[in-house]
Amino acid sequence: MEEHNLTAVTEFILLGITDRPELQAPLFVLFLIIYLTSLVGNVGMIVLTQVDSGLQTPMYFFLRHLALTDLGYSTAVGPKMLVNFVEEQNTISYCLCATQLAFFLLFIISELFILSAMSYDRYVAICNPLMYTVVMSTRVCWVLVLIPYLYCMFVSLLVTIKIFTLSFCGHNIISHFYCDSLPLLTLLCSDTLEIEVIILILAAFNLISSLLVVLVSYLLIFIAILRMNSAEGRRKAFSTCGSHLTTVSVFYGTLIFMYVQPKSNHSFDTDKMASIFYTLVIPMLNPLIYSLRNKDVKCALHRTWKMICKHFSFKSCTI
Repeated sequence: MEEHNLTAVTEFILLGITDRPELQAPLFVLFLIIYLTSLVGNVGMIVLTQVDSGLQTPMYFFLRHLALTDLGYSTAVGPKMLVNFVEEQNTISYCLCATQLAFFLLFIISELFILSAMSYDRYVAICNPLMYTVVMSTRVCWVLVLIPYLYCMFVSLLVTIKIFTLSFCGHNIISHFYCDSLPLLTLLCSDTLEIEVIILILAAFNLISSLLVVLVSYLLIFIAILRMNSAEGRRKAFSTCGSHLTTVSVFYGTLIFMYVQPKSNHSFDTDKMASIFYTLVIPMLNPLIYSLRNKDVKCALHRTWKMICKHFSFKSCTI
């Protein structure tokens, strides 16, 4: 028995989204469209906010990093999931599984703090507009993204190293479509109490601290809006944070549903559905939310398209 417990695991088998063969091809096409839409949308948002002179403000600085984190964790999961739809056996090597977990955690946790930084940015813009350029200086903006990136890198490496230095004792079937921490914990035969406590504490801190910044920022924003005498001023204030509020509601709502549901109702099938939504669907929706609801982004897209048309001498330059 002791010899069996020390059996080395060199690869894992991912059970995927479904075991029904007739659904593999339709799901492959569906998720390929979703991932490509997310890829084009987020890369486009990163490039647009970088090159357009009208989008060189703190709001779009954070939006660029939101697109980067969306692109990061969807790419950590999406391509491998798509490959598994067309392969007979859905395997992933030990090292690639650890790498996927590390990058997924890095970007998904970073998104929490990017969204909270965006909330603070909207608070300053609405509640203290005269000091906005001073408070939200370039240096402050970089601090608000670099510190979370460094912290999230530490968290992702800590959790990944803790899990993959424990023994899997020959069990290698992951009941998921990517290497996530919770399914991996069920395969460990070592004492998992320490890593479970670490994950619980870090998850609670990340979720509560970032959500607290969002809630306090929006509470102060709503109080400031209610004090405005002008209906037009209130409308403009709401419009400046409408897209971000939509993104926050969808993202936090999905995470809270997944991690705060009662243990009696907790199942890997439910986790898969929630995971599909926040790993693939949300990264696709965010660029659409910010482009369809934002006049500045639409104008920047129009300017960029006209510049491309002029550069390449296209006859038709209308969108």
